[in-house]
Amino acid sequence: MVGRPLASRASQVPAISDPLLGADLPFPGGSWLPAALDWLLAHLVVALVALVGIGGATRVMQAGLACPDWPLCYGSLLPGRQMNLQVFLEWFHRLDAFLVGIALLVVASLSLLRRALLPRWLPWAAAAALLLVAFQGALGALTVLGLLAASTVTAHLVTALLLVLLVSAMHQALRRSSTGCLPSPSGAALPFWWTLLLAFSSLVLFGQCALGGAMASRWASSLCLQAGEGCRWLLTHRLGAWAALASLLLPAVLAHLLPGIPPVLRRFSLGPAFLVPLQVGLGVFTLRLQLQQPLVTVAHQLVAALLVALFGALWGITLAARSPAPVVSCSPSLEMAHG
Repeated sequence: MVGRPLASRASQVPAISDPLLGADLPFPGGSWLPAALDWLLAHLVVALVALVGIGGATRVMQAGLACPDWPLCYGSLLPGRQMNLQVFLEWFHRLDAFLVGIALLVVASLSLLRRALLPRWLPWAAAAALLLVAFQGALGALTVLGLLAASTVTAHLVTALLLVLLVSAMHQALRRSSTGCLPSPSGAALPFWWTLLLAFSSLVLFGQCALGGAMASRWASSLCLQAGEGCRWLLTHRLGAWAALASLLLPAVLAHLLPGIPPVLRRFSLGPAFLVPLQVGLGVFTLRLQLQQPLVTVAHQLVAALLVALFGALWGITLAARSPAPVVSCSPSLEMAHG
């Protein structure tokens, strides 16, 4: 008789499954909102990574001006008569960006209206993401109207990657900071050198991505291989790849060698350790094929977006570990009933 009320109370608390921790994470107050926002942010990360990949395919297939107008395509929402592979890539790229913008507007609105049920940082982070996606849309318009100016195309890519980083960090931070029952070390146990290392690796990653975007927007690789022009961009990007390889592998190595790092951060740090060698291999393979295989080139940009998303996850977990969690009832009986 004693166990039934506890089980009934626990069943009213929404939970999200965390495969890394092997447990469900209950949200405070029995609110459905944090779990719903967590679900939406998780899908936004996937949509944003796909958006970067589709943008890479649009560039490789020279479809950036397949729709000559903006925001419509040939003056309509769905250009049926003009539809071909190039038009479809540009049209679908815009559609994905539009859906991402609507979803971020929902996140920002709900986090502002129901901020009492959510971490205090979430409305500010959601507002920043909304501003970034608006800026990204403006850059997309300038990209078309400016006839693919190299600086605008590069800024368009870098802004998209910043959005991937921010939304991925929001997802992981919300998943972990919305509960006081999370079995992870306190913020004091997380060494400060980890935050500095994460900041350094993230700057190197974005620098390399920006350099790659600048090189790609100028078609420097093709010009270098075919005419021997613009090779300084290619050479700088290749040299930067080795520096990026070392700095992106460093968090995984130190997280496993030095004490004070939570297990969840150690597991997530293995992602870049696997992806960075793959990214270097794709870059070498792209040049060996002389940029004649679009799928390899697109995969190179897609893996870069995945690396940014993983570093965003590392930032979200790190910031959640350093932030005070809301007070939640964590009585042993409730935990046993929920488990």
